[in-house]
Amino acid sequence: MPPSNRLFDDLARLMTDAAGAAQGVRREAETVVKAQAERLVRDLDIASREELDVLRDMVTNLRTQNEALAARNAALEARESSAGAGAAGLSEVV
Repeated sequence: MPPSNRLFDDLARLMTDAAGAAQGVRREAETVVKAQAERLVRDLDIASREELDVLRDMVTNLRTQNEALAARNAALEARESSAGAGAAGLSEVV
């Protein structure tokens, strides 16, 4: 029996070493893939999250200003049309 146990011990040690080597290769591959992905993103010049947040805030402010200006324009046009109707009525009377 002793030779059989030694064979299993050697086989178990070999499998443990192989598993450790496989984990090392996996970690190294993940590191390489992550570095390549980061380089690709940098080369594409993609906007950062902070830049997108600033842009979203700017668009929100501009939309609010646009709505305010549209309401002001509508009020001015309403006032102009009512003033124009009053002036047209005076010219008919004269």
